[in-house]
Amino acid sequence: MDLALDILSAWGQAALRLLLHPFYYLGIVLILLQYRRQIQLERKLFHSRIHHLASEAWRLVLWGLAAGSGVSLVMAFLGSALTAEAVLLLWAAAGILMLFRLRFLCIAYAAGVLGTVKAVLDWVPAGSDYAAAGWLYRWMERVDAPGLLALAGVLHLAEAMLIRYQGSRTASPLFLESKRGRIMGGFQMYGFWPLAMFLIVPAAGSGGIGLPWEPLFGAGLVSGGWTVLAVPAVLGFTEQTWTELPRVKARRSSGLLMVYAVAVVGLALAAHWVAPLLIAASVLTIILHEALIWISNWQEAKRQPIYVHEPQGLKILAVLPGSPAAALGLETGEIIEKVNGMRVRTKEELHLALQANPAYCKLELLNLDGQTRFAGRAVFSGDHHQLGILLCPDDDARYVVEQRRGRGLLSALFQNLGGLPGKAGSGKSV
Repeated sequence: MDLALDILSAWGQAALRLLLHPFYYLGIVLILLQYRRQIQLERKLFHSRIHHLASEAWRLVLWGLAAGSGVSLVMAFLGSALTAEAVLLLWAAAGILMLFRLRFLCIAYAAGVLGTVKAVLDWVPAGSDYAAAGWLYRWMERVDAPGLLALAGVLHLAEAMLIRYQGSRTASPLFLESKRGRIMGGFQMYGFWPLAMFLIVPAAGSGGIGLPWEPLFGAGLVSGGWTVLAVPAVLGFTEQTWTELPRVKARRSSGLLMVYAVAVVGLALAAHWVAPLLIAASVLTIILHEALIWISNWQEAKRQPIYVHEPQGLKILAVLPGSPAAALGLETGEIIEKVNGMRVRTKEELHLALQANPAYCKLELLNLDGQTRFAGRAVFSGDHHQLGILLCPDDDARYVVEQRRGRGLLSALFQNLGGLPGKAGSGKSV
């Protein structure tokens, strides 16, 4: 009974510290700023707001709490190696890596680098004294590298679940320029969630609690028992697709990431039980993460863009929430063949067809299965001029979003100081 009260007390104190932790709220603010930037881009491209910041704010916080609870539950049995030295080294490694590529700001890369350094330093005789790296040797002694790899794997497993169920919700339509210079439609898929994790870690000094089970990772660092540490974190992903529906892309990305997460946890367990495998596990953690990105890019490159107009009619890129098109059940990827009995092949023909009967609109479409279907409704004053339909771009698109390769922090800052890019195709890059 006393042990249960001690554990509950430790969790309660950790929850209170999280409520007072400035980095948790800083993470939420940064996420909201990113969503606000995306909404501003939508308004610039389509003169419409597709997503609403207020509703997204509550959703991302609740999903982040759910994901953090799941990670905390799994790590309660695995244990965690987040000592003070490990946290500082993780941040240092991530900070250095992001100077080369912003996407390297990920625990998988930082944990992989620390695991590699740990494996190399383990080959150095314990009695050696290197003035230049002595502090690093002493700090790395307090780092359980396999435990960090396991934490990276569990966090990516949580991210995979979030992408599967939420990854397509905030997908933003955009206009892109293909390799052949043709303007095409696509989607920017992004998601960011603030996590609140409560990790069981080795207690510093005395005063820790004993546990009725023995956590796997971090046990070698325990001297004064265990404690519960509140750890705020941010999970996020960004991808572009112009060859798949957002929900299909989300499922595919989630599946690949889930396989990666399980593989990393397996590598962490192997390195824990067989110490010489640590360097292989650390390097593979990085290489496999890079492979995920390569596979996604390769899959997009090998398929034909689907968000371009077809000879049969106008293809729908997106539908505004709460619009007449949404009430009609129109979907991304469907093709509008006729409006009010008139064939439509251009935006101008669509506008003329809509004006042919200003009180009622009847649509003939090809659905995603290639079958013809009909939809119709009354048209009311104040309705969107295209019923809330966002069409795939034509050659007169005013703006396109530039497809940028991975950049480091310094290059991103210098490019931002230089202003926006110039022309791209027949539209401006944004």
